[in-house]
Amino acid sequence: MKCNIAIVLAAFLTLLTAGPARAQQSSPPGEPTSLSDLLDEAERNNPQIQAARHGWDSAKQSSTQVSTLPDPQFVLQHVSVGSPRPFAGYTNSDFAYVGLGISQDIPYPGKLRLRGEIASKEADVTQHRYESVRRTVLAAVKSNYLQLGYLAKQQAILDDDAKLLEQVEQAAEARYRSGMGNQHDVLQAQLERSKLLREITTNQLEAGKVQAEIKQILNRSQSSPDIRTAQLSETTIAFSYDQLLAAANSNNPEIAASKKMVERQALQVDLAKKDFYPDFNLQYMWQRTDPTQFRAYYSVTLGVRIPIYRSRRQQPELAQAQADQSRAKSEQEAQTQQIAFQLRQQFLTAEKSAQLLKIYREGLLPQARAELQAGMAAYQSNRQDFQALLASFLDVLKLDEEYWQTLSEHEAALAQIEAVTGLSLR
Repeated sequence: MKCNIAIVLAAFLTLLTAGPARAQQSSPPGEPTSLSDLLDEAERNNPQIQAARHGWDSAKQSSTQVSTLPDPQFVLQHVSVGSPRPFAGYTNSDFAYVGLGISQDIPYPGKLRLRGEIASKEADVTQHRYESVRRTVLAAVKSNYLQLGYLAKQQAILDDDAKLLEQVEQAAEARYRSGMGNQHDVLQAQLERSKLLREITTNQLEAGKVQAEIKQILNRSQSSPDIRTAQLSETTIAFSYDQLLAAANSNNPEIAASKKMVERQALQVDLAKKDFYPDFNLQYMWQRTDPTQFRAYYSVTLGVRIPIYRSRRQQPELAQAQADQSRAKSEQEAQTQQIAFQLRQQFLTAEKSAQLLKIYREGLLPQARAELQAGMAAYQSNRQDFQALLASFLDVLKLDEEYWQTLSEHEAALAQIEAVTGLSLR
């Protein structure tokens, strides 16, 4: 009986000491979908990206509209003399005539140009917001893909350990029947196996939720086949925080949009100042009387719209534009600080998680497996009880899961850094 127990314990110890690589050997069958393929699919099909792109296409059409002169107005005029009947007095009075004219509103010089530049800046803001939406969606795809990869690893670990714990339970039962063990060991093994089954079910539930979310992002049917991920691997970050921050300041769409908004509001201030000046209206009229007796008339009229309500219209407009300009500058500063804060958080997460992964690989996992191996030898020679052996087993299980969780967090932090900086770190 002691030999059988040793064989069982040696079997699960062999699998446990395989380390993180054992989860790769237990990955589900089937061809995995690469992350790059999913990112391309999201760019093509995600409705948020499509809506933002259409919004940008729409905004690009505004500049020429607002920078073009107002449509001219054509006038047909008829004046009769002595009677309301058409053409009354046309042959005997030079006051009766038929006239054709055109009228054109002309804003003060510089207003149309400023309106066009303001619309162009708004289109630039919309473009950067489109890029921000695109990066946010792609970061969500990466995050969910990495989470799926972690959950697949965890599922493989739990499945293997459930089988091993079942063998441990059988060994405890055999030891109890032979009189060498006690019933408490059997019950404890059964309890731990039930807990493991609970973790497996919880893992499957979480994986189902992530599958549903990534299908929504990709605009796939929820009944479509589940996505299989490639193996998780650690990515080394080759940039310092200062380099990443410089890239973010140059490439981040939120910062770029806030800069364009400041420029837009500066142009709005200039336009508000232009509104203190008059606009014009130019009219030309040709009037035709009886051509056999009277000559035609030609008239040119220049009208001026004088802004006489400056204290109630133009001055508040200027004050509003200046306040909006100050607000845009403050928002730009806040956005820059927010991006720097987010980048610092993700950089620290990536940096410290890389250190943790090294600690797991070179310290915690080898030490825990060595302790389990020593505990197995002591248990076989009746120098250690079942509780201590089970605790060593659970330590290895917990540390193995923590290793993959840390790796997932490390890669997710890099995905967020890519979204903030626009760099490709993989």
